[in-house]
Amino acid sequence: MKWCRGCGSWGLRRILDLGQVPAADDFPLAAAPVTAAETSHPLAMDRCAACGLAQLADDDTVTAEPRGVEPQALRDQAAAAVADVAAAGYLRGQTVREFGSPHGGTWLPLLAERGFVESDCADVVLDSLGIMHEPDQAAAFARRVASTAPDGVLLMHFHSFATIMREGQWNALRHGHFAYYSLRSMTTLLRVCGMSAVDAWRYDLYGGTVLVAARLGVHAPSETLRAIADYESAVLRGMDPTALQDAVDAHTAVLREWLEAARGAGESVYAYGAASRAVALFHRAGADTSLVAGVADASPGKRGRRMPGTDIPIISPEELIAAQPDRVLLTVPDLLDEVSTRYPELSGRWYVDGLDLNGTGVATAGGTRVSGDVREVQV
Repeated sequence: MKWCRGCGSWGLRRILDLGQVPAADDFPLAAAPVTAAETSHPLAMDRCAACGLAQLADDDTVTAEPRGVEPQALRDQAAAAVADVAAAGYLRGQTVREFGSPHGGTWLPLLAERGFVESDCADVVLDSLGIMHEPDQAAAFARRVASTAPDGVLLMHFHSFATIMREGQWNALRHGHFAYYSLRSMTTLLRVCGMSAVDAWRYDLYGGTVLVAARLGVHAPSETLRAIADYESAVLRGMDPTALQDAVDAHTAVLREWLEAARGAGESVYAYGAASRAVALFHRAGADTSLVAGVADASPGKRGRRMPGTDIPIISPEELIAAQPDRVLLTVPDLLDEVSTRYPELSGRWYVDGLDLNGTGVATAGGTRVSGDVREVQV
Protein backbone atom coordinates (compact mmCIF):
# COMPACT_ATOMS: atom_id res chain seq x y z
CA MET A 1 0.00 0.00 0.00
CA LYS A 2 1.19 3.53 -0.78
CA TRP A 3 -1.50 5.30 1.21
CA CYS A 4 -3.20 4.78 4.56
CA ARG A 5 -6.01 2.22 4.58
CA GLY A 6 -7.88 4.40 7.06
CA CYS A 7 -7.47 8.11 6.30
CA GLY A 8 -6.02 7.88 2.78
CA SER A 9 -2.93 9.92 3.63
CA TRP A 10 0.47 9.34 2.10
CA GLY A 11 3.45 9.14 4.44
CA LEU A 12 3.45 5.55 5.67
CA ARG A 13 6.49 4.42 7.64
CA ARG A 14 7.70 0.82 7.69
CA ILE A 15 8.00 -0.34 11.32
CA LEU A 16 8.17 -4.13 10.94
CA ASP A 17 9.24 -6.38 8.08
CA LEU A 18 9.17 -10.16 8.47
CA GLY A 19 10.26 -10.87 4.91
CA GLN A 20 8.86 -13.99 3.24
CA VAL A 21 6.69 -16.16 5.48
CA PRO A 22 3.85 -18.71 5.13
CA ALA A 23 0.27 -17.52 4.85
CA ALA A 24 -1.03 -17.24 8.39
CA ASP A 25 -4.42 -18.83 7.74
CA ASP A 26 -3.57 -21.57 5.22
CA PHE A 27 -3.22 -24.89 7.05
CA PRO A 28 -2.23 -27.55 4.48
CA LEU A 29 -3.12 -31.20 4.84
CA ALA A 30 -0.60 -32.98 7.03
CA ALA A 31 0.53 -35.24 4.17
CA ALA A 32 1.19 -32.33 1.79
CA PRO A 33 4.91 -31.54 1.39
CA VAL A 34 6.24 -28.12 2.39
CA THR A 35 7.05 -26.15 -0.76
CA ALA A 36 9.03 -22.98 -1.39
CA ALA A 37 5.89 -21.27 -2.71
CA GLU A 38 4.15 -21.94 0.60
CA THR A 39 6.64 -19.78 2.47
CA SER A 40 7.01 -16.95 -0.05
CA HIS A 41 4.44 -14.39 1.10
CA PRO A 42 5.75 -10.94 2.13
CA LEU A 43 4.60 -9.69 5.52
CA ALA A 44 5.23 -6.16 6.77
CA MET A 45 3.61 -3.46 8.93
CA ASP A 46 3.44 0.27 8.15
CA ARG A 47 2.20 3.15 10.30
CA CYS A 48 0.46 6.31 9.14
CA ALA A 49 1.99 9.57 10.31
CA ALA A 50 -1.34 11.37 9.93
CA CYS A 51 -3.86 9.22 11.83
CA GLY A 52 -1.51 6.81 13.62
CA LEU A 53 -3.07 3.65 12.15
CA ALA A 54 -0.68 0.68 12.04
CA GLN A 55 -1.52 -1.55 9.11
CA LEU A 56 -0.63 -4.51 6.96
CA ALA A 57 1.47 -3.30 4.06
CA ASP A 58 0.24 -5.81 1.47
CA ASP A 59 -1.43 -9.21 1.37
CA ASP A 60 -1.02 -11.57 -1.59
CA THR A 61 -2.69 -14.50 0.18
CA VAL A 62 -6.12 -15.89 -0.67
CA THR A 63 -6.94 -18.53 1.91
CA ALA A 64 -9.76 -19.73 4.14
CA GLU A 65 -8.76 -20.42 7.73
CA PRO A 66 -10.55 -23.36 9.38
CA ARG A 67 -13.03 -22.09 11.94
CA GLY A 68 -11.54 -22.03 15.41
CA VAL A 69 -13.13 -22.68 18.79
CA GLU A 70 -13.72 -19.51 20.81
CA PRO A 71 -11.55 -19.62 23.95
CA GLN A 72 -13.12 -19.18 27.37
CA ALA A 73 -11.00 -16.06 27.88
CA LEU A 74 -12.83 -14.34 25.00
CA ARG A 75 -16.23 -15.42 26.28
CA ASP A 76 -15.40 -14.11 29.75
CA GLN A 77 -14.15 -10.82 28.34
CA ALA A 78 -17.28 -10.40 26.22
CA ALA A 79 -19.52 -10.90 29.26
CA ALA A 80 -17.50 -8.40 31.27
CA ALA A 81 -17.64 -5.86 28.45
CA VAL A 82 -21.40 -6.08 27.98
CA ALA A 83 -21.88 -5.70 31.73
CA ASP A 84 -19.63 -2.61 31.76
CA VAL A 85 -21.44 -1.01 28.83
CA ALA A 86 -24.82 -1.70 30.45
CA ALA A 87 -23.66 -0.24 33.76
CA ALA A 88 -22.57 2.92 31.95
CA GLY A 89 -26.07 3.29 30.48
CA TYR A 90 -25.23 2.77 26.80
CA LEU A 91 -27.42 -0.30 26.15
CA ARG A 92 -30.53 1.67 25.23
CA GLY A 93 -33.12 0.63 22.66
CA GLN A 94 -34.17 -2.79 21.43
CA THR A 95 -32.14 -3.65 18.32
CA VAL A 96 -28.61 -4.90 17.74
CA ARG A 97 -26.32 -5.59 14.81
CA GLU A 98 -22.97 -7.37 15.00
CA PHE A 99 -20.09 -7.18 12.54
CA GLY A 100 -18.39 -10.45 13.39
CA SER A 101 -14.84 -11.73 13.23
CA PRO A 102 -13.88 -14.55 10.86
CA HIS A 103 -12.24 -16.22 13.86
CA GLY A 104 -15.67 -16.85 15.35
CA GLY A 105 -17.28 -15.80 18.60
CA THR A 106 -20.28 -13.53 19.08
CA TRP A 107 -21.74 -11.14 21.64
CA LEU A 108 -25.28 -11.50 20.29
CA PRO A 109 -26.50 -14.04 22.89
CA LEU A 110 -25.45 -11.63 25.63
CA LEU A 111 -27.57 -8.89 24.06
CA ALA A 112 -30.46 -11.30 23.40
CA GLU A 113 -30.55 -12.05 27.13
CA ARG A 114 -31.20 -8.33 27.61
CA GLY A 115 -34.10 -8.31 25.12
CA PHE A 116 -32.32 -7.07 21.99
CA VAL A 117 -33.27 -8.36 18.55
CA GLU A 118 -31.21 -8.17 15.37
CA SER A 119 -31.71 -5.39 12.81
CA ASP A 120 -29.73 -3.96 9.89
CA CYS A 121 -29.89 -0.46 11.43
CA ALA A 122 -29.61 -0.89 15.17
CA ASP A 123 -29.56 0.88 18.51
CA VAL A 124 -26.45 -1.09 19.45
CA VAL A 125 -23.85 -2.00 16.81
CA LEU A 126 -21.04 -4.39 17.85
CA ASP A 127 -17.63 -5.13 16.43
CA SER A 128 -15.24 -7.25 18.49
CA LEU A 129 -11.93 -7.88 16.70
CA GLY A 130 -13.75 -7.87 13.35
CA ILE A 131 -12.95 -4.62 11.56
CA MET A 132 -9.21 -5.35 11.50
CA HIS A 133 -9.96 -7.97 8.81
CA GLU A 134 -11.20 -5.32 6.34
CA PRO A 135 -8.69 -4.24 3.64
CA ASP A 136 -10.55 -0.96 3.01
CA GLN A 137 -10.64 0.51 6.49
CA ALA A 138 -12.36 3.76 5.50
CA ALA A 139 -15.26 1.87 3.90
CA ALA A 140 -15.47 -0.53 6.85
CA PHE A 141 -15.83 2.30 9.35
CA ALA A 142 -18.44 3.98 7.15
CA ARG A 143 -20.54 0.76 7.02
CA ARG A 144 -20.57 0.41 10.78
CA VAL A 145 -21.46 4.04 11.33
CA ALA A 146 -24.26 3.84 8.72
CA SER A 147 -25.70 0.84 10.59
CA THR A 148 -25.98 2.76 13.85
CA ALA A 149 -29.33 4.36 14.67
CA PRO A 150 -29.30 8.18 15.21
CA ASP A 151 -29.42 7.82 19.00
CA GLY A 152 -27.57 4.51 19.06
CA VAL A 153 -24.11 3.41 20.16
CA LEU A 154 -21.30 1.78 18.20
CA LEU A 155 -19.07 -0.53 20.26
CA MET A 156 -15.60 -1.21 18.84
CA HIS A 157 -13.34 -3.73 20.59
CA PHE A 158 -9.71 -3.98 19.44
CA HIS A 159 -6.28 -5.29 20.40
CA SER A 160 -4.36 -2.19 21.40
CA PHE A 161 -1.37 -1.21 19.27
CA ALA A 162 0.16 0.20 22.46
CA THR A 163 0.01 -3.32 23.91
CA ILE A 164 1.63 -4.77 20.80
CA MET A 165 4.48 -2.29 21.04
CA ARG A 166 4.91 -2.45 24.82
CA GLU A 167 5.03 -6.25 24.93
CA GLY A 168 6.89 -6.79 21.67
CA GLN A 169 4.01 -8.77 20.16
CA TRP A 170 5.50 -8.74 16.68
CA ASN A 171 3.66 -11.94 15.75
CA ALA A 172 0.34 -10.13 16.10
CA LEU A 173 1.16 -9.12 12.52
CA ARG A 174 -0.35 -11.63 10.14
CA HIS A 175 -1.96 -11.90 6.74
CA GLY A 176 -5.63 -11.00 6.84
CA HIS A 177 -5.18 -8.57 9.73
CA PHE A 178 -5.16 -5.24 7.92
CA ALA A 179 -5.19 -2.76 10.83
CA TYR A 180 -3.88 -2.36 14.38
CA TYR A 181 -5.47 0.45 16.37
CA SER A 182 -4.44 2.80 19.10
CA LEU A 183 -7.19 4.76 20.81
CA ARG A 184 -5.94 7.78 18.88
CA SER A 185 -6.32 6.15 15.47
CA MET A 186 -9.67 4.60 16.40
CA THR A 187 -11.18 7.91 17.54
CA THR A 188 -9.72 9.70 14.52
CA LEU A 189 -11.30 7.30 12.04
CA LEU A 190 -14.62 7.43 13.88
CA ARG A 191 -14.55 11.23 13.83
CA VAL A 192 -14.03 11.22 10.05
CA CYS A 193 -17.34 9.33 9.83
CA GLY A 194 -19.18 11.79 12.06
CA MET A 195 -18.92 9.91 15.35
CA SER A 196 -17.46 10.85 18.72
CA ALA A 197 -15.81 8.31 20.98
CA VAL A 198 -17.52 8.93 24.31
CA ASP A 199 -16.27 6.18 26.61
CA ALA A 200 -13.73 3.38 26.79
CA TRP A 201 -12.76 0.36 28.88
CA ARG A 202 -9.50 -1.58 29.00
CA TYR A 203 -9.21 -5.38 29.47
CA ASP A 204 -6.32 -7.78 30.06
CA LEU A 205 -7.09 -10.02 27.07
CA TYR A 206 -4.04 -10.45 24.78
CA GLY A 207 -2.07 -8.24 27.13
CA GLY A 208 -4.44 -5.32 26.67
CA THR A 209 -7.55 -4.72 24.56
CA VAL A 210 -9.76 -1.63 24.46
CA LEU A 211 -13.52 -1.27 24.00
CA VAL A 212 -14.75 2.09 22.70
CA ALA A 213 -18.32 3.39 22.78
CA ALA A 214 -19.08 5.97 20.06
CA ARG A 215 -22.13 8.10 19.23
CA LEU A 216 -23.13 10.15 16.23
CA GLY A 217 -22.44 13.86 16.52
CA VAL A 218 -20.09 15.84 18.74
CA HIS A 219 -19.83 14.65 22.34
CA ALA A 220 -17.25 15.06 25.09
CA PRO A 221 -15.17 12.00 26.00
CA SER A 222 -15.30 10.49 29.47
CA GLU A 223 -12.44 10.81 31.94
CA THR A 224 -11.78 7.09 31.53
CA LEU A 225 -11.37 7.44 27.78
CA ARG A 226 -8.97 10.36 28.26
CA ALA A 227 -6.95 8.36 30.77
CA ILE A 228 -6.61 5.36 28.45
CA ALA A 229 -5.67 7.64 25.54
CA ASP A 230 -3.03 9.39 27.66
CA TYR A 231 -1.63 6.04 28.79
CA GLU A 232 -1.39 4.73 25.22
CA SER A 233 0.17 7.94 23.96
CA ALA A 234 2.81 7.79 26.69
CA VAL A 235 3.61 4.16 25.82
CA LEU A 236 3.95 4.89 22.12
CA ARG A 237 6.01 8.06 22.65
CA GLY A 238 8.40 6.12 24.84
CA MET A 239 8.91 3.24 22.40
CA ASP A 240 11.67 3.07 19.83
CA PRO A 241 9.94 2.65 16.42
CA THR A 242 12.32 -0.24 15.72
CA ALA A 243 11.31 -2.11 18.90
CA LEU A 244 9.08 -4.62 17.09
CA GLN A 245 11.76 -5.39 14.53
CA ASP A 246 14.31 -5.92 17.30
CA ALA A 247 11.89 -8.21 19.13
CA VAL A 248 11.65 -10.63 16.20
CA ASP A 249 15.21 -11.93 16.34
CA ALA A 250 15.31 -11.92 20.15
CA HIS A 251 12.09 -13.89 20.45
CA THR A 252 12.80 -16.49 17.78
CA ALA A 253 16.43 -17.00 18.83
CA VAL A 254 15.53 -17.74 22.44
CA LEU A 255 12.67 -20.02 21.42
CA ARG A 256 15.01 -21.94 19.14
CA GLU A 257 17.56 -22.23 21.96
CA TRP A 258 14.87 -23.49 24.35
CA LEU A 259 13.65 -26.09 21.87
CA GLU A 260 17.17 -27.29 21.13
CA ALA A 261 17.94 -27.55 24.84
CA ALA A 262 14.89 -29.74 25.34
CA ARG A 263 15.91 -31.94 22.42
CA GLY A 264 19.44 -32.19 23.77
CA ALA A 265 18.07 -33.29 27.13
CA GLY A 266 16.01 -35.99 25.43
CA GLU A 267 12.72 -34.31 26.35
CA SER A 268 9.67 -34.44 24.11
CA VAL A 269 8.10 -31.08 23.23
CA TYR A 270 4.60 -30.47 21.93
CA ALA A 271 2.68 -27.22 21.59
CA TYR A 272 -0.90 -26.19 22.22
CA GLY A 273 -2.68 -23.66 20.03
CA ALA A 274 -2.43 -23.83 16.22
CA ALA A 275 -2.97 -20.08 16.19
CA SER A 276 -2.11 -17.70 13.38
CA ARG A 277 0.38 -15.94 15.66
CA ALA A 278 2.40 -19.16 15.87
CA VAL A 279 2.86 -19.45 12.11
CA ALA A 280 5.55 -16.81 11.61
CA LEU A 281 7.07 -17.67 14.99
CA PHE A 282 7.60 -21.34 14.14
CA HIS A 283 8.79 -20.49 10.64
CA ARG A 284 11.38 -17.94 11.72
CA ALA A 285 12.55 -20.16 14.59
CA GLY A 286 13.05 -23.02 12.13
CA ALA A 287 10.79 -25.32 14.13
CA ASP A 288 10.01 -28.75 12.68
CA THR A 289 9.08 -32.16 14.03
CA SER A 290 12.61 -32.69 15.33
CA LEU A 291 11.88 -29.87 17.79
CA VAL A 292 8.07 -29.83 18.16
CA ALA A 293 6.38 -33.20 17.67
CA GLY A 294 2.88 -31.78 17.22
CA VAL A 295 0.55 -28.86 17.96
CA ALA A 296 -2.73 -29.65 19.70
CA ASP A 297 -5.78 -27.52 18.99
CA ALA A 298 -9.42 -27.65 20.05
CA SER A 299 -10.65 -26.86 16.53
CA PRO A 300 -11.75 -30.03 14.67
CA GLY A 301 -11.28 -28.19 11.37
CA LYS A 302 -7.51 -27.97 11.87
CA ARG A 303 -6.88 -31.61 12.68
CA GLY A 304 -5.31 -33.71 9.98
CA ARG A 305 -3.49 -30.58 8.83
CA ARG A 306 -0.11 -29.11 9.67
CA MET A 307 1.34 -25.78 10.66
CA PRO A 308 2.04 -23.66 7.55
CA GLY A 309 5.65 -23.75 6.44
CA THR A 310 6.57 -26.70 8.65
CA ASP A 311 5.98 -30.45 8.87
CA ILE A 312 4.52 -30.14 12.39
CA PRO A 313 1.10 -31.87 12.47
CA ILE A 314 -1.97 -30.46 14.21
CA ILE A 315 -3.45 -33.00 16.58
CA SER A 316 -6.33 -33.24 19.04
CA PRO A 317 -5.95 -32.48 22.75
CA GLU A 318 -6.63 -36.16 23.41
CA GLU A 319 -3.67 -37.13 21.25
CA LEU A 320 -1.53 -34.63 23.13
CA ILE A 321 -2.44 -36.18 26.48
CA ALA A 322 -1.82 -39.69 25.14
CA ALA A 323 1.68 -38.65 24.00
CA GLN A 324 2.63 -37.77 27.61
CA PRO A 325 4.98 -34.95 26.56
CA ASP A 326 7.70 -33.60 28.83
CA ARG A 327 6.94 -30.00 27.81
CA VAL A 328 3.96 -28.26 26.24
CA LEU A 329 4.55 -24.84 24.73
CA LEU A 330 1.40 -22.71 25.03
CA THR A 331 1.39 -20.38 22.02
CA VAL A 332 -1.54 -18.27 23.32
CA PRO A 333 -0.94 -17.29 26.96
CA ASP A 334 -4.59 -16.26 27.46
CA LEU A 335 -5.52 -19.96 27.24
CA LEU A 336 -3.52 -20.92 30.34
CA ASP A 337 -6.37 -20.95 32.86
CA GLU A 338 -8.65 -22.81 30.47
CA VAL A 339 -6.21 -25.55 29.44
CA SER A 340 -4.88 -25.98 32.99
CA THR A 341 -8.39 -26.70 34.20
CA ARG A 342 -9.45 -28.79 31.22
CA TYR A 343 -6.33 -30.95 30.99
CA PRO A 344 -5.08 -31.71 34.53
CA GLU A 345 -3.05 -34.60 33.09
CA LEU A 346 -0.57 -31.99 31.78
CA SER A 347 -0.06 -30.24 35.10
CA GLY A 348 3.50 -28.98 35.55
CA ARG A 349 4.35 -29.31 31.84
CA TRP A 350 3.07 -25.98 30.52
CA TYR A 351 5.51 -23.41 29.20
CA VAL A 352 4.15 -20.03 28.13
CA ASP A 353 5.56 -18.34 25.05
CA GLY A 354 6.12 -14.60 25.36
CA LEU A 355 8.67 -11.82 25.27
CA ASP A 356 9.72 -9.55 28.13
CA LEU A 357 10.76 -6.07 27.00
CA ASN A 358 11.29 -4.50 30.42
CA GLY A 359 14.97 -4.10 29.71
CA THR A 360 16.15 -6.87 32.04
CA GLY A 361 16.23 -9.60 29.44
CA VAL A 362 14.44 -12.03 31.75
CA ALA A 363 10.88 -13.09 32.31
CA THR A 364 9.43 -14.01 35.68
CA ALA A 365 6.94 -16.68 36.66
CA GLY A 366 5.91 -17.65 40.17
CA GLY A 367 8.76 -15.59 41.61
CA THR A 368 11.36 -17.54 39.61
CA ARG A 369 13.67 -15.70 37.21
CA VAL A 370 14.24 -17.61 34.02
CA SER A 371 16.28 -16.63 30.99
CA GLY A 372 14.70 -15.65 27.73
CA ASP A 373 11.10 -15.60 26.66
CA VAL A 374 9.77 -19.05 27.42
CA ARG A 375 8.39 -19.20 30.96
CA GLU A 376 7.72 -22.35 32.93
CA VAL A 377 4.37 -22.23 34.69
CA GLN A 378 3.72 -24.59 37.56
CA VAL A 379 0.00 -25.40 37.43
